[in-house]
Amino acid sequence: TWRDTASALLAELPELGETEARRRQRLVAEVLQALRQIDYYPGAAQPQALAALESLRQALEARFSKGEPQAQPDHGIARLDRQAFQGRRWVTRARPWVDRLACAWLIRRFIDTSAQLVWLADPTGSTPALPDDLGFDYDGARFTHVGARVSFEVLITSFGLEHDAALRRLAAAVHYLDAGGIPAPEAAGLESVLGGLRALHADDDALLAAASAVFDALYAAPQDRAGAQA
Repeated sequence: TWRDTASALLAELPELGETEARRRQRLVAEVLQALRQIDYYPGAAQPQALAALESLRQALEARFSKGEPQAQPDHGIARLDRQAFQGRRWVTRARPWVDRLACAWLIRRFIDTSAQLVWLADPTGSTPALPDDLGFDYDGARFTHVGARVSFEVLITSFGLEHDAALRRLAAAVHYLDAGGIPAPEAAGLESVLGGLRALHADDDALLAAASAVFDALYAAPQDRAGAQA
């Protein structure tokens, strides 16, 4: 059952690598999503199942990504003018994973091409962001999770990029890898490659440079490019 799978994952978590642990977490989430669609967990059982899934997610974040932001209420996302966000210092948590890497690539590629990107060990504590910094993907950041949207999706919407079909395809993969939900065709390959790059590069700037080439390639893939020009 999904409960047995979740319990086994929790028990084995200290010994698992991040890619494998997150893959197994998504399997549990997918099973629960399928069960919800057929109303297998009606009434009080469904909130209990969702609470168990959230506990599993929190355990993984504590193990692999301390400081993962809690989603803010979705009261709508304001549209911003890119010209007002040029040459800025953008900060996020160190040792970035999928959402933060995608955000950093998006910022440099589409929002602020001269952005200074800074990786902070603890942007809300021992290594705080500066007053003029633009934070992303941590609690209290200017750009972070809103409702069901991960930080990459929030940035896309904030700067009016949601009509780019290639970015939407990337966003689907980033969302799935960061928050679960509907599987995306590119997700498994993206996760494997980024996991390998993260293991190779201890320096976050070097990691972003390598990851940016991956995002560039996915964005330029023929099926994406055709959709973006449609």
